[in-house]
Amino acid sequence: MSSLATHFAGGRDYLAACTLGLPPRATVAAVRADLESAASGRPDVVGASQAVEEARSAYARLVSAPLGDVAIGSQTSVLVSLIASSVPDGAEVLCAEGDFSSLVAPFAHAGRGIGLRTAPLAELARAVSPDTFLVAFSLVQSATGEVADAAGIAAAAARTGARTLCDLTQAAGWLPVDATMFDATVCHAYKWLCCPRGVAFLTISPEFARGIRPVHAGWYAGDDPWSSCYGTGGPLAPDARRFDVSPAWQAFVGAAPALALFADTDITATYAHVTALAARFRDGLGLAHPQRPSAIVTWPDATGEALAQLTAHGITASGRAGRARVAFHVFNDELDVDRALHALGVRGASDLSPFDGLVYAI
Repeated sequence: MSSLATHFAGGRDYLAACTLGLPPRATVAAVRADLESAASGRPDVVGASQAVEEARSAYARLVSAPLGDVAIGSQTSVLVSLIASSVPDGAEVLCAEGDFSSLVAPFAHAGRGIGLRTAPLAELARAVSPDTFLVAFSLVQSATGEVADAAGIAAAAARTGARTLCDLTQAAGWLPVDATMFDATVCHAYKWLCCPRGVAFLTISPEFARGIRPVHAGWYAGDDPWSSCYGTGGPLAPDARRFDVSPAWQAFVGAAPALALFADTDITATYAHVTALAARFRDGLGLAHPQRPSAIVTWPDATGEALAQLTAHGITASGRAGRARVAFHVFNDELDVDRALHALGVRGASDLSPFDGLVYAI
């Protein structure tokens, strides 16, 4: 059992961190306290601003990025559109087939003659050509759980001079990540990082950042935000903060303790825990093991029968692109695996009914 499990109030039969993470107790307490303070006429703007910087710092530690390379946002699609707005006219962007639309759509609709080309994830490195300006891909695929060959893709891009943009949304929180492998990364933290929705991050290398126009610049992008509230706002921040957007304060109040929780925990232990649970589930269903282990397991379910079976047994899972999808996180354990297998009719799995009235400790 993961040591992080004690920080969560629930998790039994919840196999959908790839859809929406569960908030830890500290996040719930922080948001409640902030709302109660605001409701009583004492909104804590200073505290919320501090939470933004605590969240930024924790995220930087988590993905091994220099603090000055981290910008805050609210959605990955907006952060991706920032990059898309500075892709040269007529340039080629290479994406993985079937990748999440928030990563792909901003380039597809950027106009200016930008050419979008796709290739299967397994062939993405080989598909990089001298004409490729940017390779954009998710480190872990939402629809299949497949883990990309990040090192191979980054190396192929480096050989041709292409830039790289990696979406960490389905990876950060369970998979060890080094954001400095890429020119830029984006991440929405409401999934595996268990933050409130509305907290996203961009990491960008200083070299790549010099060619990106701060098209979303507002008061929070200023070198001193509180002195940048009017007119043109004055000078922008000298580092990645110039790409900041005004934060959703209450979301960041909740995000700060969640991000600290993950940043201060041994990510290799988390990786071992969640991939072992996924492997146990794969073995139970007789599914092949992927070349790179994943915390997400998917299998064909065109009719939705498997998802319906899981749901009927009180198990929260998801279905994407004609596949059933389960995800194992820090609040799950082997009993979650066995109960899911039992729901799917696997012989030898736990014969405990999810409706037996027992309360299982996480």
